[in-house]
Parts: sequence; structure tokens; C-alpha cells
Amino acid sequence: MKKLSIAFYWHMHQPVYEIEGTYLMPWARLHAVKDYLDMALFLDRYPKLKLNFDIVPALLDTIIAYSNGANDIHSELTVTDTSTMSGEEKSFILNNFFSSKYETMIFRSENYKRLYQKRFSRDFCNLDDFTDQDLSDLMALFNLVWIDPIHFQRYPRLQELWEKQYNYTLEDRIEIINIQREIIREIIPTYKRFINEGRIELTTSPYYHAILPILADIKTSIKSVITTEGLPASLGMFDDAKEQVRRALDRIEEVFGVRPKGFWPPELCVGPKTFNILAKEGIKWTISDECVLASSINFDFIRDFKGNLNDPYHLLKVYEYQNMPINVIFRDRNIPNLINFEYAGIDSKMAAGDLFDKIKIIQSKLLVSPDNSHLLTISLDCENCWENYQNDGNDFLERIYSLIEHDDTLETVLISDYIENDQHKKPLNKIYSGSWIDRTFQYWIGESTKNKAWAYLKTTKDDFEAFVKGNKHHPNIEAARKELFIAEGSDWFWWYGEPNNSGQDFVFDYMFREHLKNVYLILGLEPPEKLDVSLITTYEMPFKHPSRSITPKMDGLVSSYNDWYYAGSISMLDGPVFRESKNVDKILFGCDSENMYFRLHINKGSGEISFVERINQFYIYIRNATRIGNRAYNRLISKTDNPYPVLREKFEDELTLTLVKDTLYPPRLTKVLHPNMWTLANPDKIKVEYKEVIDVTIPFDIFGVKKGETVEFFMANTDMGVKNTYIPQEILLSMTRDLD
Repeated sequence: MKKLSIAFYWHMHQPVYEIEGTYLMPWARLHAVKDYLDMALFLDRYPKLKLNFDIVPALLDTIIAYSNGANDIHSELTVTDTSTMSGEEKSFILNNFFSSKYETMIFRSENYKRLYQKRFSRDFCNLDDFTDQDLSDLMALFNLVWIDPIHFQRYPRLQELWEKQYNYTLEDRIEIINIQREIIREIIPTYKRFINEGRIELTTSPYYHAILPILADIKTSIKSVITTEGLPASLGMFDDAKEQVRRALDRIEEVFGVRPKGFWPPELCVGPKTFNILAKEGIKWTISDECVLASSINFDFIRDFKGNLNDPYHLLKVYEYQNMPINVIFRDRNIPNLINFEYAGIDSKMAAGDLFDKIKIIQSKLLVSPDNSHLLTISLDCENCWENYQNDGNDFLERIYSLIEHDDTLETVLISDYIENDQHKKPLNKIYSGSWIDRTFQYWIGESTKNKAWAYLKTTKDDFEAFVKGNKHHPNIEAARKELFIAEGSDWFWWYGEPNNSGQDFVFDYMFREHLKNVYLILGLEPPEKLDVSLITTYEMPFKHPSRSITPKMDGLVSSYNDWYYAGSISMLDGPVFRESKNVDKILFGCDSENMYFRLHINKGSGEISFVERINQFYIYIRNATRIGNRAYNRLISKTDNPYPVLREKFEDELTLTLVKDTLYPPRLTKVLHPNMWTLANPDKIKVEYKEVIDVTIPFDIFGVKKGETVEFFMANTDMGVKNTYIPQEILLSMTRDLD
């Protein structure tokens, strides 16, 4: 075997949640105690391991702020006496302190599960249903489950607080936040130590995570987007792009004492002008995605049915861009998708073993390579996926690091060291302008709401520049410029419009407009009135129950949406990483006196073809809650042993919808003949229409449900028959047959 070098490259990023000294969201703090420190501490356990990290300077500033005593709204409430809280503050706690992954965080706490069930068993809860002690316990447990398990070993007091589970005091909650702050204070010294030991290479990104190709060249960036309506002809932000790069390099050097040689372009978005900027700032290398390389060198990366590349050679090389002093590496896109979306659902050691096997398959194909040096780049965010894993991903990472460390034909490397020693670089004559998603920039520009946000930013930029021309020595120019740079960050545009939904889009919208307003206020100018109005025209909660009976037009067309106004709904949130593997974006459901109605909004993803012809199935499990008949457990294959609450329930009927690519097959109905015995039934009375959405009409009569009786149900997605998602995971949904 030829030796294969592996570059693990972990990206750390959070947007600026701070408005006028107040952090509106807790995610930088919570990921700091869950991911940023422990990801580096693996180096203490594996002496041959080397890792590459990228940190966005805006996040670094936030980490330093928390180290110095900053609070967000969540931590401020956590250290507040519940007896002095207003009703509004208590409502905030009930609405925001359940933002934890159920099966990996909430489920492992008996009391957190109890509070969750109490809160979400119905649409609206009464504050009187929750005692001050309930709220105290909720705040304590929320902050505890977000701390990486390794820190419970490092701080024995954390373990004592976790084992308590009930009756947390104000002093307990203050202690939890103080320990979190101690963990955060360790981050920078730990990275410095490993940098000095030659175990970590640290790179950076634009100061506020701006998409450089859009700032530098909007005309090239809007190819293949949905619409250009509302976009300015130009942004005039090329100099801003350069300044965000320069300031980022300066800040990392100031804090860590080392100027980065490498640069992570946000969302792996690159283009010719991006490379020009980076090269002129002294950057030695950067990174992009496999799909960008394919378009740049006109090469199709073909994979087998298991996702393995037939020819990995071109992806394992370092490229010299034209005659410029900048090199480019490209990541394998299959491996990040597996880590982000697939491996969390199986045993961590099995997942690590599968990844190791894929690495060895890649290595085995190098025997015919003319070169002796090859670099496999495994790069992704080091924060967003691990909450989906048991034990916060520690078991998976320990196993894969150990397997590599004990294989003499593999090595982990610092990217700069590898590039400097590589004698087999390949020329890259052109670079395709694109991102890691669909090879376009459409997730940040080219959609109506996103375009409106860019137009607002452009207006503010123009007003700022006009002011600076006449007031070059104004003392607040740099403070105003900072607000403008923050508003150029990628996150605002990611969450605006389609297709992503954070569940808190209105907060991102508010922060974006506030940063724009601050540009004016800092300079003593009156902000435009339009900045007081949300860019989001409607806001839909990710989950709601039906509010009245409905009889919608079941034509499979989105245009009949108004018929579903009073329906219940569940939105499948994407989170910080676009979830290509989910089958359904949103489910609407309701009923009248005759039928149950379901509308499934199918996730079209990025439009790229799967490695295999994936069979997507959607299940609805139903039972009569008023009268108990023959029942059985659901028949789904699960990749984990997590006993979700819905899986403890038995049901009477199972409806299956099968979608292969874009073809919907006839529905299949299965009923319980005897306890725990399923048999096929006649589905003829069930009507299904699929054009833009899947509309399903199910008569109550086929379930023997009489008027005034209630059905309970839950739904599930599967891929190739294996459970993908339970909807919901914790409680059963219900509908009552209308009496009219």
C-alpha cells in the first residue's frame, strides 16, 4: 500500500448574536462547552494525531467575550432567581429552553423528559402548570445537556449536579454557568499549546463569514439562481471582501501569535476573484468541494453503489492555481455527508469502522497512481453534527482516530506541512465559481427574500460611503463599518426565504435589520423606516395542532394552500446544515366529518442524483383512541436502540406511501388482524394525488372511527426501509372526527 495522508479539517463558526451588548442567542456559548475544546483535547489521547482547525474571528471575539463575563439572554435568566421573574421571562424559558436534541440530550434525563412531555403535550401551556422549581430544573438541565460528556470527567462537580436531576437551586444554576465559563476560558490556551507543539494548524475565514464571491463579483454569482428580481446590479463590496480577509488574518495573529497560511472560504464558495484576493493577502492555500473541482477540470467523479469513488486520484492532489502563489485542496464530499447525516443513526464504532473501510478502499486504488503522495481531505463543521450522536460523537471520533493511528500506512497531517513537502502538485488552469451545495450560490442569493436583504444591504452601504466622503475624520466611522461588515455575513441570507428554516428566522431577521440600523445610528443619521419592518412576510411555527375542521381541495398543487390554513403542521427544520437526506420538508394534517387529510411537501434537495436509486417511504401509524381494538407495535427497522416514546405504543393500522425518485406508487394499507399480527387490507378508498405535493385523503370509515371519536397517530420517513425520522418522536398526534 502507498502511504495515504489524511487531513482532518474542522470548521468553527457562529454568526454574531450580539446586539448592543446583549447576545440574543446562546449557541456560541453552548457549542463552546460542547465542541470547541473537546475536539482539540483528542490530541492528548492520540500522540501521533494532527488536526487542522478553522475559526471565524467573529466567533473568536464571542469566545473571548464569554471568557470575560458576557451573558446571553439564556444564561442571564439561568442565573436569575425564578421568584423575581416576570411572566414574560417565564414564557421565554418555556419557549426556548427545550432547544436540545431529544434522543441524544433530553432523553437521557428523566426530569428533562418529564418537563418536555408536560410542555408539548398540547399547543399552548399555562404558566401556572409549571412551578418555579420546574423552571429552575429546566434551566439547569438545558445547560447541563449541552456540555460535552468529557467535561463531566474533568469537572467532578458537573457530574454531581447532573446526578441531582431534581430540585436545582439558584446557587446550582450559577455554578453550572461558572463552570461553563471555566471551560470556555480553556479554549484559546489549549489551541495555543497544540499549535506550539506542531499538532494543530489554525486557519481562518472572512471576519464575519461573508460569501466572498458574492461580495467580489455579484454578476458571476447569480448564474443558475431562481430569480434576479430585486437584486442591485452591483454591490460595490469588493474592497469589503479584501478588508474582511485582511482583518481576519490580523486578528488570528494577534490572539494566537501565528499568522494563518490557510484560509477556509465560507461554505467553500470560491471563484477567480476570491483566489486573487487571497493570494494578494499572502494566503498559501485554500479549500473547496469535490463538485467545484469536477467543474473546474471537467472531470466526472463517478461512485459505485456504496458511494466509493471509482477513481479518487484527482481528488487527492494539491493544485497550483494558474501562476499565482496559492494552492488549492478539495474535500471528498461523500464523507462529510456520511458524518453529518448517516453515521449518527448507527452504532458509533460501526460507523467509524465503515469510514475506515472507505479510507482503505481509497488507499487501495492508489496502486496505479504515478505519484507517491496523496492527501485525503475530510473537512466539515466541528459543531453541528455531533449533537445527533450518542455521547456527543466522542465514541465515533475516538474509534476513527485510533484506527488511523494504529495503521502505519496512514498518517494525519497539518495541511501546510503536507503542501510544502508535496512534489507532485497539479496545475489548475481555471476555478469554477460555486459552493458545496449544488455548485451555485442560490442558498444565499437569487431568491426573492434573499434579494431584498441584499438590496437593503446595498442601500446601507451606499449611504455609509456617501457619509464617509463628507466626514472622513468622524470618530465613529470604524464602529459603523463593523456593523456593515457583520451584515455582510452569510447566515442572514442562509435563513431568509427558501429553503432553510431555523425555527427562529424572525430572530435572524431582527438582528440583520438591527445591524443595518446601527450603521445609521452610530453615525448620527436617521435609519430608513423600512428597516423597522420585517423582511419575513409570514412566520410559521415548526409544529401546531389543527385549530378547526378543514375540507381542502386535494389536487396535489401548492396553489390550494389556503384550504389548509386551520390545519395542523410539522416543519422538518434543517438546522445549520442543509439536510439533503430528509424526505419531507413539511406535513399538514386535518379532518372533517368524513375524512382525514394529509399534505406532504417533498424535499427536492439539491437536485443531485443519489448514489443508489433510493426508495423513500412515508408511514402513518393510526389507532382509535376512543375504543381499543387489536393493536401491534410498528414494524419499522431502526438503526438505533433508542426507545423513542412513540415506539412504546401499539397501533391498529399502517399506511405506506412509496416514492422512488419522482414516481409515487399506489398506497399500501396494513391492519392488525390479531394482537401483534399485521395483514394487508384494501386501500381502494384512500385517495392520493401527487403533482407538486402529495395529498392523501383517508376515510374514517375504513378505520371504524365513528363521529366524535378520536384517532391518534404518528408518522415516519424511511430510506430503503430503514428508519430515517419519526414524526414526532415524543408524543402522539390526534384528530377528532367532526360531528357535523
